[in-house]
Amino acid sequence: MTTPPIDPRDLRHAFGRFGTGVTVVTTRNDVGEAHGATVSAFTAVSLDPPLAQVTLMRESKLSGFVAQRPFAINIMGTAQQDTCLHFAGRPMRDGPAWGQSSTGVPVLAGNAATLECRPWAVYDGGDHLIVVGEVVALEITPAAPLLFFGGKFHHLGGLVGGAPWDYCADGHAAQSSFVPALAVL
Repeated sequence: MTTPPIDPRDLRHAFGRFGTGVTVVTTRNDVGEAHGATVSAFTAVSLDPPLAQVTLMRESKLSGFVAQRPFAINIMGTAQQDTCLHFAGRPMRDGPAWGQSSTGVPVLAGNAATLECRPWAVYDGGDHLIVVGEVVALEITPAAPLLFFGGKFHHLGGLVGGAPWDYCADGHAAQSSFVPALAVL
């Protein structure tokens, strides 16, 4: 039995039903200039060691740079929509606002958070490359994060259903005093 082929447009639409944050991944190109691309495929990987992942189009210039060079994952704030579009191919008149880096990698100003990384591993992801970086420096700001859903930018809404959990479903307690209720036999 053969499986019918998946229509790439339908798959893209299905992927778009998963809301994500928006990042701009920045590094230096072959001549040392700042280079970046808007990326919504970002994942936290590990706390120990501190690892984060971005998934980049294999054919992009950026994918050729970050495998061998330090890079930053700029987690974008709601005031940075024009910056996101700049790095997605719609250049801003005056260019983006650059910030200060503790490691020398180019970073953007106004981010919700910034993760400065050194290359850890690169994996085959079909038409994409899965790039894992070791986080060597970070900055967190009070800026609200910019979100992406259904092909459009969004802002963070209100809580749905209360506060986050204090207990991980696989049986490992988070750093809290939460103890699950036990049935008395």
